[in-house]
Amino acid sequence: MAVACPVDLDTARLRAEIQSIYSRVASAPDGEFHFHRGLDYAVDFLRYDRAALAALPPLAVESFAGVGNPLRMETITAGSTVVDIGCGAGTDLLLAAKAAGPGGRAIGIDMTQSMLRKAEAAAAAAGLTNVELRQGDALELPVESGSVGFVISNGVLNLAPDKRRAFSEVFRVLRPAGRFLYADIVVRSELPESIRSDIDLWSG
Repeated sequence: MAVACPVDLDTARLRAEIQSIYSRVASAPDGEFHFHRGLDYAVDFLRYDRAALAALPPLAVESFAGVGNPLRMETITAGSTVVDIGCGAGTDLLLAAKAAGPGGRAIGIDMTQSMLRKAEAAAAAAGLTNVELRQGDALELPVESGSVGFVISNGVLNLAPDKRRAFSEVFRVLRPAGRFLYADIVVRSELPESIRSDIDLWSG
């Protein structure tokens, strides 16, 4: 099974397309997209707790576009340092920050400036002082090696053109016995080259 995009795929164009789509999700979450978004989707399809999401600022939840619920896999322990790859507007990030508590830290990483600004505003509105936002992507995490107890990600690694490198980055930043909690889209068989070369399919 392939772990990297076709060699002739324009990865710079792919990156720009991803940033364009998710900038629109940040600014106009009720717009036309080919994927689900928002609080009701997260609760009804992905089994998030409605009360927990309702306690977050609407800014953090309206642009939610995950594919699963990585925080159901294991409880974030108090005092932990958590990295959220592709944090978007901050739904999972803020939930993780609350679980980590004032003695912990939640670092959100996203490649889209508008999402980072929205997550920062949401964290401020929630009164969470243990949240830090950094621009970056899955292929080169702006995080010190061996420094975090948890890495979380929700529907982001499928967008990375080099999965092997993305997973290597996760394990680089995790401490020994650290935990990787992620939800994503996978396929059971090799996709035809025509599909693997379609940027529109890669970018959403």
